Amino acid sequence: APPGATATTGSPAAAVAPANETADQFIARVNDEYRKSYPELTSAQWLSSTYINEDSELVSAKANERYLAQLNGWIEQSRRFEGQKMSPDTARAISLLKLQAAMPPPKDPAKLAELTAIATRMEGAYGKGEYCKGEGPAKSCRQLGDLEDVLAKSRDYDEQLDAWQGWHSTATSQRKDYSRFVALIDEGARDLGYADAGELWRSGYDMTPAELSAETDRLWGQVKPLYEQLHCYAGTKLDAKYGAQRGHVAGHMLPAHLMGNMWQQDWSNLWDLMAPYPNAGSLDVNAALQAQYQKNLSAENAKITGERSPAALAEAEQTALLATAKQMNERAQDFYTSLGMPKLPASYWERTQFIKPRDRDVVCHASAWDMNMAGDVRTKTCTKPAEQDFTTIYHELGHVYYYLAYNKLPPLFQAGAHDGFHEAIGDTIVLSMTPAYLHTIGLVDQPQVSNEAVLNAQMRMALTKVAFLPFGLMIDRWRWGVFDGSIKPDQYNKAWWDLKAKYQGVAPPTPRGEDFFDAAAKYHVAANTPYTRYFLANILQFQFYKALCDASGFKGPLYECSFYGNPEAGRKYWAMLSKGASQPWQKTMKELTGGEKMDASAVLEYFAPLQQWLKQQNEGKTCGWQADAATSAPPAPAASPVAPAPPKPAVPAKA
Repeated sequence: APPGATATTGSPAAAVAPANETADQFIARVNDEYRKSYPELTSAQWLSSTYINEDSELVSAKANERYLAQLNGWIEQSRRFEGQKMSPDTARAISLLKLQAAMPPPKDPAKLAELTAIATRMEGAYGKGEYCKGEGPAKSCRQLGDLEDVLAKSRDYDEQLDAWQGWHSTATSQRKDYSRFVALIDEGARDLGYADAGELWRSGYDMTPAELSAETDRLWGQVKPLYEQLHCYAGTKLDAKYGAQRGHVAGHMLPAHLMGNMWQQDWSNLWDLMAPYPNAGSLDVNAALQAQYQKNLSAENAKITGERSPAALAEAEQTALLATAKQMNERAQDFYTSLGMPKLPASYWERTQFIKPRDRDVVCHASAWDMNMAGDVRTKTCTKPAEQDFTTIYHELGHVYYYLAYNKLPPLFQAGAHDGFHEAIGDTIVLSMTPAYLHTIGLVDQPQVSNEAVLNAQMRMALTKVAFLPFGLMIDRWRWGVFDGSIKPDQYNKAWWDLKAKYQGVAPPTPRGEDFFDAAAKYHVAANTPYTRYFLANILQFQFYKALCDASGFKGPLYECSFYGNPEAGRKYWAMLSKGASQPWQKTMKELTGGEKMDASAVLEYFAPLQQWLKQQNEGKTCGWQADAATSAPPAPAASPVAPAPPKPAVPAKA
């Protein structure tokens, strides 16, 4: 190193700290280096997600390795300023440095290289996963999307079981990689001064890790009675469809493969079973989107000249799918622009992955990307003309508009107020997709004004929002236990199902021993994306929604509010988005809602008609479930009082 400079570990960009550098100068330099190196990292990750092969995985792993080494260098250099006087912004930025990575890097370069290779390999394995049956010419293979379609559309018990077991079998081989991965990120967390990676994750909320654990328990306590009523009603409907022997699993739990979703986190595909009043107003968004697709397909088929070969027909289908996906994105963009937000840049439409390509493996899990902190924003989806995919676009554009709003901030402040905020932005818009709004954009008939129609709309939303809540909690409850060692590798699967039983009241219909590794059949485990953010987001979005409805001047029941087209709601929302992580989330929350606490009372206000109706429907029924896990599942861990600021999320991923 040159005379007077401090050499540190890390990549060349972070290898040398100038002599006599002040804390403010240090953060200015880090922000500059971060901005310059960021596009190389995101481009490599984009390639490895949209062109999965050994080459792209290597490029991504190496880019991640360089970035984490650079991060280690910055963190090491920041220790010089401990105890010194500095501006509040600089102090906040330094505290954010430690929390930049959900995958805390070990200092040992060999272990860092091993970590990034494992991480890329696990995400690639998830993207390539397929369930195959038969041999030779009779062999047929299905990827996640095909297997999800079976759960969504089939009502054949055995077909659904086969699809569910088939996908979960793809994750079995990841157990060895995952246990090594845990050891490495725990070491990285200890190098940063945390007890384990879970404590680091819980430190990103402007409160202590123990306070965050207690806060999630408190919020769950508020909404649990509503979930229990929905669970009870779902059980009645499954019994009616499949018979009592198949509609429940021992302990009065719901069978994992019958909930219309691979992880039982969203029950909206059970609408045909769960609709309170099937004839009270059509909310069949799927049918409208399918009609749009068929119209596009007819137009493409009409362009075929000469022989209508299988290749020509397949190309027409792909082109029609792409056109439909873009139309769905345009509809979602229209909501945001109706609030006064800018149109998406032209590059969004050129560079986004809208549908699943036919020629290569990709990670289909929907995600939003900020490629360069300067307007190159994209989403990566495998959109189908279906309601679930439609609302996913609104969700992902919430991330995208957050990026665009805070891109003017220094890079270390380019993050959500906390990571739950990032996930709540688009979902707040989804709450505004009322039957009246869906009619306005031509997706459903003129909504009926009746109590039955209200309950249908409430159920439609509850199957997504309420069903998700316990799942949003249990994934990190499992990982916190894995990270702190209370869940050992030889208990991974037992603990996973214990927690699913405790929180969700769901169970597999057949035994799932330790020869399986069912946690890794969920993207966020394979890709190491923290999950508490999604639970918090499902609370926060109702708070944000209520505040924006108030700002728009809406009077009436909360569930009827749509602030579509309201510039005052848009102004307040954009002001919040523009703050990024530049201040504690409590202050950002207060500026939007008037309060500084996360609170589920708006959830209960929104669903009050449904909760009352469910209680009536469930009267005299056996509700609740007996989860043996209730005593054996590890409690939310407490931790030492460390309270830095929130982490910058990795590329946020849809739940």
